[in-house]
Amino acid sequence: MASFRSTVENMSKLMDEMGITELDLERQLLLGLYRKHIHLSKQQAVAAAPVGFVQQNKTDVKISGHVLKSPMVGVAYLAPEPGAKPFVNVGSEVKAGDTVALVEAMKTFNPIKSDVDGVVKEILVTDGMAVEFDTPIIVIE
Repeated sequence: MASFRSTVENMSKLMDEMGITELDLERQLLLGLYRKHIHLSKQQAVAAAPVGFVQQNKTDVKISGHVLKSPMVGVAYLAPEPGAKPFVNVGSEVKAGDTVALVEAMKTFNPIKSDVDGVVKEILVTDGMAVEFDTPIIVIE
């Protein structure tokens, strides 16, 4: 049962890193099925930055332009696959409907599409970064 415990501990760390708060585990044992529902809650409060601001190095930075935000909790990816060319770079021209990033949630890659025409001014996430709902991803002018 020690390996199951270490698996749960590792999953707990991953959940914390990805911002996942609930997990249902099932394990088939010789004597039957073991089920466990895990709910994580953080003990310390997290201060949110005001809308239109991003927290960087303990200073608030004003974002100007059209901000594309994550529609879900997951992991942001800036390229279609590891080692591939990124969807966009700073200075890239984009059209409404162009895919600019992906957010992986529950093993599903969800495209983040621009809803405006413009030029990429800033990329606010790094490849493989865990994002929350409404995390600013890209700024377009």
